[in-house]
Amino acid sequence: MKKRVTRRTIAFVLVDHALALNLNGPAEVFSVANYQLGEDGGYDLVFLSEAGGPIRTSCGIVVSTQPLDAIDVARLDTLLVVGGPTAESLPRDAALVRWIRRAAKKARRTCTVCKGAFLLGAAGLLDGRRVVTHWCEIERLQALYPKARVELDPIYLRDGRIWTSAGMSAGIDLALALVEDDHGRRISLGVAKEMVIFLHRSGGQAQFSSVLAAQTRFDASSSHSKIADLPAWILNHLATDLSVEGLAKSVGMSPRTFARNFTRWHGGTPAKLVQDLRVEAACRHLETGDSEVKRIADACGFGDEETMRRAFIRRLGIPPTAYRDRFGVSARG
Repeated sequence: MKKRVTRRTIAFVLVDHALALNLNGPAEVFSVANYQLGEDGGYDLVFLSEAGGPIRTSCGIVVSTQPLDAIDVARLDTLLVVGGPTAESLPRDAALVRWIRRAAKKARRTCTVCKGAFLLGAAGLLDGRRVVTHWCEIERLQALYPKARVELDPIYLRDGRIWTSAGMSAGIDLALALVEDDHGRRISLGVAKEMVIFLHRSGGQAQFSSVLAAQTRFDASSSHSKIADLPAWILNHLATDLSVEGLAKSVGMSPRTFARNFTRWHGGTPAKLVQDLRVEAACRHLETGDSEVKRIADACGFGDEETMRRAFIRRLGIPPTAYRDRFGVSARG
């Protein structure tokens, strides 16, 4: 007689104007996993909101939901809280927050996408834990919940039974990681392939580009077109002179003028921006190719392997070789 395989119940908790991708992306991962698994177990998806009924997402798609009391929390395997613009405004004594606090005690794991982390914070579930949210909400989350250890870079984080993820498409990465945790890497990679996801990203990779972040700051603070283009210019000249003098020359300014205004434009130092962009470029080499670390260090302007190793440890907490082992082509199978 064939052994009966237990299916896992995943409850998505929605608030008004929840971001559709934060819901649809992870839900499709579990749906495709069901197809991959066939009769070998899978997932039952339940969509909940405080009162039940239709919930309008941020882009206007309407989702039919059940009320919170429609499900026995003892049945829950995974609680997945979907973020939205109203998530951070709910107080600790709100009915939805109280339910999340109670359900999280029963669920095997509790997860968030994007601003869903604010609801876990209100429920007291983030205290003392490493967590992440959308990069533009990190300071707000840390301010509201100072006992949480909010991190900037990761796409998603697991700390015990609590999983948190960054914004938008990071929910897909989180869901793939959950499938891998349940059913192994072969199934999760099969899901990624079926969904035509270019790269199955691991949680330790940065959730946003240093180039994009720098360009956003420059565009918002300066009308000087060459300043706005500076991050891209640096990426194309990583092995050249990127001292203050070299950078100032590239934008047609004196070193004194450039140095005086850089902090106002960017909020950091030229040296840190250059280092961040060099590390980011080296990460791409390590993820996608098999060049020697020494050659990558030369190409990215570090000068030698030891300088690159120290830069990686400062920024990512691991050396280049460990980064390649974790995120390189061979690691992805």
